[in-house]
Amino acid sequence: MRTVSFVPHRRLITLRNPGGVPGPTADPDLALLTGPSVPDILGAALTPAGGTLRGWSLRDVDHRPGDRTTASYVVRVAWADGEREETFAATVSGRRPEGGLVVTDGDRFIQVWRFPFDPELPGLAAACFPSSVADLLRGLGLPPDGVQLQVVSYRPRKRAVVEVVTERQRLFIKVLRPRQVRDVDSRHRVLTAAGVAVPRSLGWSDDGIIVLAPLRGTPLRTALESGTTALHDPADLVTLLDRLPDELAGLPRRLPWSAHAEHYAGVVAAAAPTLGVRVRALAGDIAAELAAYDGSGSGSGDEPTHGDFYDAQLFVEHGAVSGLLDIDTMGPGRRADDLGCLVAHLSVLATGGFPAAAGARAALTDWLPVLDRRVDPAELRLRAAGVVLSLATGPYRAQDPGWEKATADRVELIERWLDAAASAGSGSSENALIRLS
Repeated sequence: MRTVSFVPHRRLITLRNPGGVPGPTADPDLALLTGPSVPDILGAALTPAGGTLRGWSLRDVDHRPGDRTTASYVVRVAWADGEREETFAATVSGRRPEGGLVVTDGDRFIQVWRFPFDPELPGLAAACFPSSVADLLRGLGLPPDGVQLQVVSYRPRKRAVVEVVTERQRLFIKVLRPRQVRDVDSRHRVLTAAGVAVPRSLGWSDDGIIVLAPLRGTPLRTALESGTTALHDPADLVTLLDRLPDELAGLPRRLPWSAHAEHYAGVVAAAAPTLGVRVRALAGDIAAELAAYDGSGSGSGDEPTHGDFYDAQLFVEHGAVSGLLDIDTMGPGRRADDLGCLVAHLSVLATGGFPAAAGARAALTDWLPVLDRRVDPAELRLRAAGVVLSLATGPYRAQDPGWEKATADRVELIERWLDAAASAGSGSSENALIRLS
């Protein structure tokens, strides 16, 4: 495998066991980015920079069968000034990417980078150093004194969030692909003007940075850790969605999570082949049942929707909803899309040994009857089944300990949602779902 580095000097790299298969997967791209070839791939980035690989572990994996696969790593590196842990990432696909360090075996191209120099997030580096963040704040007319930074989240090639604390304020930098940032800023401003409690945009830059004010309150997921539902009236959730301005329905349509059931079944099957037949059959059942609502599968509904409405996106204060995050996915759809997403996430929290499990179970018990009055109960549960299928990819992607069992548990949860949908929210299957016993 040779380096195609797009710089004057090229060097040859020989991958050991380039077809190595880690664990149960037989997918060649997953094998390449998770198996015995990883040290050579990382070495392609480290050696020219003067670093020596001392160890590595998988951080997360984003697999898109037939398209590209991205993995990130926690890497122990020996530099001239000492050893330290850093984040690296790599993507493999059949298309030759532009720029950066690229290695190839003739059929596939692997692009490798060191955080924060993500090739699709050119603004990320500027968001990760106090001096450049101070310059950014000055440009927005904000005081830059005593900048301290904390990376909140990083999804390679997709987005990142950095918390900024200065002597006088706290705010967040969201880093997106540059082509997205103007539109996201516009959405924040439209929603703020409509009185919807979303983070206020303080400004944006052409390289994909948007600066956001913080929300009041506590993330709903954190509040659920108290073991209670955290809301005095679950109808607040429906009211929040019904307050979304009508102009959002004129945005480009984004298919809901449940419409991608076949894709996510393929991702699960690639990571855990023993679940393949079962999960593909479930995807077929979901698609067949949702056809009654979505027709050809091109999406339906013209209500303004959030698109990714769940506990981590919601803030609560004094028993009421106080804010809503991550509006990038908003557009036309069906209210059951959003509410199904919410209850799907709650059901995963309730069954996965999370600190919020008891609160999530209480929320499902209290909230489902209220949500059933707003949307068709059977559709709500079908949408939830589709969202849980998308979430079944999560344990492997995040490389959670025991991801195999966690994945199988989520597949079982899909079946329980489908059983509940068949009874339209009544009967023993519904009671078993809510009890999650």
